[in-house]
Amino acid sequence: MELGLVLRFLVTGIFISETWTHGRPGPMSSECLENFLRITLRVEYFEDKYLSFSAVDQSGIAWELDEALASQCGYTVTYSSWNNIEFRASALSCHSRLEKDTFTVTIQVKASHTPDMKNASIHLKSASCHYGPWSLRELLCETNYMEVSVRRDVPQTVKDLIQEELEDWTLAFPEAKSGEASIWQIVFHQPEEKRALLVSDAWSAGYGLNTTDTRILLRVPYNTAQTQLVKAQGITFSAVRSSTFYKEQWMILMVDTAVACPVDGVDYTNKMIIWTVPKYIQALCTGATSFKDILVEAGVNLHKLSVEEMASRKYVLSNDFDVITMKVPIGAEGGYYKTSVNSGQHGTRYCINLFLEHQWEDNKWGLTKHTIIKEIETPFELVELTVTNNSNLSARIMNVTVGTFLLDVELVNLTIEGATVTVPEAVQHGYQTYEIKYANQSKAYVIHVSFDAQSIKKEYLRDDIRTYTLNVTLEFIIHPTSETFSVPIVTLSAVKDAVLPSARGFCDENSLHLHITHGNVDQNWMPFISGRHLTPGAAEKYNYSLSDNGTHLAISVPFLSSLLDYEEIHTSGVLASLHLTLKDGVTLANKNFSVSCRFSPSELIQCFPNGTVVITAVKLVRLADLDTSLLVLSDRNCKPSLVTEKTATFKFNVNTCGTRRKFNSTSITYENEVIYFRPGNDSPVYKLKFVCLYTIKQTVDVRYETKNNPSSSIKPGFGSLDLSLKLFKDESYSDLYQELEYPVVKYLKETLYFEVELLQPADPRLELNLEDCWATNSKSQDSLPQWPILINGCGNSKDSHRTVFHKVNYSTRVKFPQHLKRFEVTMFTFIEGTTQLQKQLYFHCSVVICSTMPQPSDFLCQRSCNPGKHRLDRSTEPQPHGQASSGAVLIRKENMTGRASGNKYIFVVATVRKPVNCGWISLEGCSSAMSNCLPWLWGKSVTSSISNSA
Repeated sequence: MELGLVLRFLVTGIFISETWTHGRPGPMSSECLENFLRITLRVEYFEDKYLSFSAVDQSGIAWELDEALASQCGYTVTYSSWNNIEFRASALSCHSRLEKDTFTVTIQVKASHTPDMKNASIHLKSASCHYGPWSLRELLCETNYMEVSVRRDVPQTVKDLIQEELEDWTLAFPEAKSGEASIWQIVFHQPEEKRALLVSDAWSAGYGLNTTDTRILLRVPYNTAQTQLVKAQGITFSAVRSSTFYKEQWMILMVDTAVACPVDGVDYTNKMIIWTVPKYIQALCTGATSFKDILVEAGVNLHKLSVEEMASRKYVLSNDFDVITMKVPIGAEGGYYKTSVNSGQHGTRYCINLFLEHQWEDNKWGLTKHTIIKEIETPFELVELTVTNNSNLSARIMNVTVGTFLLDVELVNLTIEGATVTVPEAVQHGYQTYEIKYANQSKAYVIHVSFDAQSIKKEYLRDDIRTYTLNVTLEFIIHPTSETFSVPIVTLSAVKDAVLPSARGFCDENSLHLHITHGNVDQNWMPFISGRHLTPGAAEKYNYSLSDNGTHLAISVPFLSSLLDYEEIHTSGVLASLHLTLKDGVTLANKNFSVSCRFSPSELIQCFPNGTVVITAVKLVRLADLDTSLLVLSDRNCKPSLVTEKTATFKFNVNTCGTRRKFNSTSITYENEVIYFRPGNDSPVYKLKFVCLYTIKQTVDVRYETKNNPSSSIKPGFGSLDLSLKLFKDESYSDLYQELEYPVVKYLKETLYFEVELLQPADPRLELNLEDCWATNSKSQDSLPQWPILINGCGNSKDSHRTVFHKVNYSTRVKFPQHLKRFEVTMFTFIEGTTQLQKQLYFHCSVVICSTMPQPSDFLCQRSCNPGKHRLDRSTEPQPHGQASSGAVLIRKENMTGRASGNKYIFVVATVRKPVNCGWISLEGCSSAMSNCLPWLWGKSVTSSISNSA
C-alpha cells in the first residue's frame, strides 16, 4: 500500500548486495509490465536503513524525488505484501529514454543508518522495457497521479475543434505567433472560467508536460488546483478538462488533454469486495457520438489474469451495458492482510492491488485505452489475541504465549510495574522474550519469567496454595506505518507451595508466650488478639511485648492482662488462654493460634504481714457479660480499686470488708469472697472465695544487746534471692543475647561473656561473690561428670584457657555494681576420657551474698581471685547462698571446607526467682480449698499446651 509517497523512510531488513548470491536474488529486481517498469526492493536486505530515491537522466544527473516531484514526473513508491518496497515508473516518466517502442529507466537508491543520510551506500538500477503498440489516446490512473498521452498526428477534426473552441484560439494566438515549436501553453476548462498557463507556469503549479517524437503528455497530481470532482453512474471521478496548444512547424495545433480517474466505487458486502467502474465518462467523451467496446481485462499487481485464473481465485469480472464490475472475496489469493490499529485496538485489513484496462473506439478519438490501478484496503476488523499460560510449575517458570500476529508486527517494549523498558532491557528484570514464526505467515511471542521475579505478585489463596500473578503490558510496533498498540497481559498460576506460619507456645512464671515462625504467605499479615491489632506502639499501653526479627514473631502477654481469656479457676490453678489471629487485610485470609497455661492461684492473692490483702478477680469466658467494675467483696461497699476489661483488683485490710476469721492452735485464717450480681438479681452468678493464713504459734530466739549508735549489718539466714545468669555478645556487656537469638553458635577458642547478677533484694549493703562454676551433662547440679570453670572464686588451674574477670562500673543499667560479677571463658572442648562429648551440657554457678560492712568473722566472704573481699577459708557458720543454672547446651561438631572447624555451643540462660507469699483460692462450685499451704512456694507450677488452626 502507498504511504503518502514519502520517499525517504526507514525500512526493516538487512542490506546484503545487489548481486545474486548462491542462487538467491539480490536486494533489487525489475519487471516490465506494459507501460510500467517495476523495481522491487526486498526488505530483508535493508534492515534499519533510511532510504532515498532519485531518478537519473540521460546526462547521469540524479534528481532526488520527494512526494510532489514523484507525482509530477510519473513515479510511485509503495509497500507490497510483507513490506517489500515497489518503485514504479511510467514509460513516459520525466527522465525515461524513449526510443521507438522501448523505454529505459535508471534509478539510484541511497541507504544509510541515519536520517541525515551520511555515509550512505549508493545502489543503481537500470532497466529497459518494450511497449507497443501505442493507442491514439492512453489514460492512466495511478495511485498518486493521472496521466494522459495523445499521438501528435494532426487530427482530422481540427476544423471542427477550431469552430467549437474559438475562444481558446483567441487566448492562444498572440503568443503562438512568437512561440517556438514546442508545447507552450495549456488551457484548463472549469465551469466558472478558463485559465491559460504557459508551460513554465504549469510546471511550477505541479503539472507534468512532455513531448516525444510521436506523443504529447499531460500528468496531473490529484491535489492540483484545476482538479474537479464529477459524477458518472453515481461514481465520483477526479477529472481535469484541458486543451494543450503547441506549434508544429508553420501551424499551431490544439489537442484535447482531458483525463479522469475514479476515486471511489468500492463496496464491501458478505466478505466480498465489489469494485464498480463506469464505462463512459462525459469528461473523456466530449464530441463523440458513437462508442464500441474493444477489450476489458483485469488483474492483480499489474499482472493480467486469464478467465481460468480468475475462476480459480473466485474473482468475478462482469462487463455490463454501462459499467464494469469486479468482485473479489476478502482474503483471496493475490491480496494480503496487514496489521492495523483502531482506537488503540489491534486488528487487520485485507489489501489488494487491482487494476482494470478498458479499451474502446469512438468517432472522435479512435482507440482509447484507459488503465486504472486501484489499491483497495478493507475496513478495520478487530482481532482477538489469545494469551496462553503454559507455566512450568516444577521449574517455577511462567511461560506465556501471546498471539497470533502478522509478520509486520514487532515487540519493542514491556511495561513492568509501571516502568517501560525495551526488550533487551527487560532481561535485567528477569523477562526473556522469544518470537515463534509459523508456516502460515504469522507469528507469536513467548514471555518467560521466574515465579520468584520481584515483579510477580504472590498471594496466599487457601490451604497450601499460593497464586503467582504476571501483570505486564506488551507494546508492539507495526512496520512500515510505525503505528503502535499495547496488549495488557494478566495471567495467574496456582502453585501448592504455601508454607503457613507455625507457632510454639509456652509459659513461664509470669507470662504466656507465642513464638510464630513466618511462612512464605504472611509477609503482610497482622497480629490480632480479641479484635485488637497488636503494634509495637501499643505494647506499653496494653502491657505486652511484640518483636519481629524477620523470621519469627514473638508475643509475650503477662498473666494478668486484658488480652487473655480465663477459662476456669481451680485449686490446681488458673487456666488462662492467649488466642492470636494473623490476618491478611487484602485476601482476608487468617490463621489462628492459641496457647493455654495453668498458673498458680497464688498469682491472684497476696497476704502481707501487716494484714493487707490484695486480691485480683478475673472474668471468666463463660460469663461474657460480666462487668468487672461491678464486682464487690462480702461487704458490698468494698469495690475494686483497679478495674480492667477482664480483671478487678481489691486492696483492703483483713479487719474490713466483711472478712471472716478462724483460729486454731497454730494459725489464724481470714476468709472473704468476690461476688458479682447481675443488675436486678440478688443471686450472685460469680463467687470467688479466698483465704489468708497466718502462723500464730512460733518460737523465736531473740538476743538483745545494747549498743550506742549500732551499725546496720546483714546476718546469714533464710531469705529469697533473685539471681540471673546472662550471656553477652562482647566485653562491653551492652548487647545481651535475646531469647529469639537462641540457639547461639560459637566455635572453638571463641570467648563467652557471662554476667551473674543479684536482682533481689536491691540492698546496697549487699555484695555478690562467685563461689564455684561448673558444667554437667544433666540438669542435676550434682551429676557426673563435671567440668570445673571456677573453683573457690578462682579459675581452674588445670585449664589452659584461664578465666578472666571484668570490673563492673556504675551505669544507667547498673545501679549497684557490687551486685554483679562478670567474667569471660574461652570456649573449650569437653572430654570424657578420650572421647569428645556430643551431648547436652548444663552450666551452674554458686554464689555467696556478703555484707559490704566490715564484719569481724566474715571469713566466708573474703576473696583471693575475683574483685571483692578476700576469703581465707570456709566458715561453718550458715551463710546466705544462692545458685544459678543455665538451660541445655547442645554441642555439635562441624567440619566445613574453607572455614575453621570446632564445636557448636548453644546457650540458654535461666533465672532463679524468689519465693512468694502463701495463700489459696477457690471458685464457688469448684473443689474445696486447699487443706494446707507450704510456708514457701518456690516458683510457679506451670503447664502449657499449644494449638493452631486455620
